[in-house]
Amino acid sequence: MNPQETSDLLAALMRQEELLKQLVATINKPKLGLHSEAGNCKIYCNRQHGGLWYTLNGEPSDVPQTALTGYLKELRFENTERRKKETCKLLITMQADRTYILESGYDTHFSKCILAAIATLTPEQLGVA
Repeated sequence: MNPQETSDLLAALMRQEELLKQLVATINKPKLGLHSEAGNCKIYCNRQHGGLWYTLNGEPSDVPQTALTGYLKELRFENTERRKKETCKLLITMQADRTYILESGYDTHFSKCILAAIATLTPEQLGVA
């Protein structure tokens, strides 16, 4: 093999290696979200309807998945009226395959646990470093 052929082969192998790295990174990228519908999805985080969480589209609909992965975008407390009573809710906005808004009472087990878990994250993990 002459020096030019060796150089061309080495360049082709380096391009192939780079493409392989990109392919592996794509395969290893975590799947985000619960499903792939467009738009926002509000999820109520309590066991009131028999599951871990549910959505409302007229009637409560259990969400069968047990995990939601994504990126935390916003945490906020909001005063609202439920069952003709003033109440405070924790709203967590997550970005995944779509935007998810998780709602839970401010003093529920879910809210306390999620806030405690977030408090353990480093600035790097929170994307603020």
